[in-house]
Amino acid sequence: MSSPWTITPADSSVRASTLSAFAAQERLHETVIGDRSDLGAHAMQGGMRALVRESWQRSISLRLDPLTAQADPTLSSDELARLRARNPLAGVLPVINTLLVRHATEFGLIVAVADEAGRLLWIDGDSAVRTSAEEMRFVVGADWSEARVGTSAPGTALELDHGIQIQRAEHFSQLAHQFSCTAVPIHDPVTGAVLGVIDITGGDQAVAPQTLPLVEAAVAALEAELRIQSLSAPRRSAPRPSGFTAPAMLLSVLGTENGSLRGPSGSAPLSPRHAEILLLLGWHRQGLSAERLAAALSEDQPHAVENLRAEMVRLRRVLAVDHPRLRIGSRPYRLETDIDTDAGRLLALLRRGAHRMALAAYRGPVLQGSVAPGVVEIRTEVTRRLRQTLLSDASVEVLLDYAATDEAAWDSEVWRACRELLPARSPQRAAVLARLARIEQDIGTSSVR
Repeated sequence: MSSPWTITPADSSVRASTLSAFAAQERLHETVIGDRSDLGAHAMQGGMRALVRESWQRSISLRLDPLTAQADPTLSSDELARLRARNPLAGVLPVINTLLVRHATEFGLIVAVADEAGRLLWIDGDSAVRTSAEEMRFVVGADWSEARVGTSAPGTALELDHGIQIQRAEHFSQLAHQFSCTAVPIHDPVTGAVLGVIDITGGDQAVAPQTLPLVEAAVAALEAELRIQSLSAPRRSAPRPSGFTAPAMLLSVLGTENGSLRGPSGSAPLSPRHAEILLLLGWHRQGLSAERLAAALSEDQPHAVENLRAEMVRLRRVLAVDHPRLRIGSRPYRLETDIDTDAGRLLALLRRGAHRMALAAYRGPVLQGSVAPGVVEIRTEVTRRLRQTLLSDASVEVLLDYAATDEAAWDSEVWRACRELLPARSPQRAAVLARLARIEQDIGTSSVR
């Protein structure tokens, strides 16, 4: 199936005129550098977009030099670590990876996440483009605000507080002219405050017509995930005698082999076995006997109960250091502190009919490397419920997004449902029909669901 950045024949037919426009923009940039006092006249004659003209004017008023303006890294490693830990976007990086980074890497693009001040906190994607971008100081820790480098997608998007695309020589800094970029700010879904900006940088595909709506849709999914996290955050309550409240803990098991546990003292990775135990106890709130828990972890293993008891000792030691408030009781084994799981939250979203939010929250199968019988059962339940609910109730837009996941890529029933829901003249219909034909050709109609 094609990526959102696949260049179609229709796209390639307009490349010549696009490159001509880029050349004209480059000449305009050279003219403005030589006569900054008459930007308005030059811009009108050169057909410069108003958005770019106004940004260049701000850049000139800041006395930035387009020949030398660059964003040298301004953050030490310690400062960068503190900013990353403090930024709420750290909690949605897996979603960014799923929705943007995987496709960007395949098509020679990079994805950057900056904070509200324009400082680049994370960059991922095509390694060759990352290396090339380093020449213009597009690196982690660098300040790409408009006040520092002039017109650019991340800096100007933050300045205007809406999504924009900047093509090659539209950048104020000449160092950035070999790149194009699309950027969209992301907001706190509760307060509306700007948290940062998501940027796609690379060649022509970075400013393809479909790129801006794609990034805007990804930002909507990220803001939905942030809202989910805010809803699960601890409610403010009257202080206890000690003056502390007990915030909720979150066990993340979707799309990972090890899992991680986030609590008041921060987030810590778990060993695969400890993640399995905590998931099973979190899923069975009433508790499990030693025999049932051992059977859920391993079938027909000699000395399973004795091995489990030894593992519980090790798990309690780990929790005493990393999450001292989380306690595990005995007879039966049970969690004495409430924890949420991201898998449980996903099922709750499906029950509420929040299909798009549920799909955005689904980062992959539950503890995907685990063969523990109890974990396999939970994994099967989550993936089955997601599939069945989306097939029966979701809109065609959400179902198409689900069909694009690795899990549904070869699921003929999902693709047939998309075909039935799409209007007869939908431009997406041809791609769906082609996908169904590919499935039947490669797998065979007798093998598909």
